[in-house]
Amino acid sequence: MMLHIPEILTKDEVADIRQQLQSAEWADGRETVGEQGAKVKRNQQLPELSSAGRIMGNRILRLLVKHPLFLSAAIPYRYVPPLFNRYEGGEHYGFHVDGSIRTIPGTSLSLRTDLSCTLFLTEPDEYDGGELIVSDTYGEHEVKLPAGDLILYPSSSLHKVEPVTRGARICSFFWVQSMVADDSKRTMLYELDQNIQTLRLQIGDTPELVGLTGHYHNLLRQWAQL
Repeated sequence: MMLHIPEILTKDEVADIRQQLQSAEWADGRETVGEQGAKVKRNQQLPELSSAGRIMGNRILRLLVKHPLFLSAAIPYRYVPPLFNRYEGGEHYGFHVDGSIRTIPGTSLSLRTDLSCTLFLTEPDEYDGGELIVSDTYGEHEVKLPAGDLILYPSSSLHKVEPVTRGARICSFFWVQSMVADDSKRTMLYELDQNIQTLRLQIGDTPELVGLTGHYHNLLRQWAQL
């Protein structure tokens, strides 16, 4: 499942993060990928252990864990803390698949990358190009979202970032290990949860709705990996 989640950050929160990034020291993005990725990656990133990046990343995580739509879709278990990248002057990232296992920077912990997340920090009219292209069995999907919005998609997806030909594209990106590894099962749980929430607003907690909620939790109990 690929999902646009609006307003993870307010415009004021985006502006504050952008201001802090103005004085950040960017590094070559190829330093954080393997040999294959380095052949197609041309961008800039904050170092993984950057103190400013960790502070801003933790701020984003605190907002994410309170966002009901994100929690419903991702069913998160563990995160790689948000990182930050910038594309300008023709920089791009060719088609690739994210690594299946990542170490959480500064720890001995690793996680399975079930979901990839891109949180946009620049408005679409601030730059030309820079579209995130995600390829799946239904074709190629072009993503260029308002600042503060997030795209969530399976980490198994082939994807790329088109060259930025004007301005700069600044984003935060990170990975999530879900409690439910299988994307199709996670999608069913998300759709069931969203329908339960809509019905609860319309009709309240009827016995039938309580029963549906029980089915949701029993499925989650059966499929969750902790």
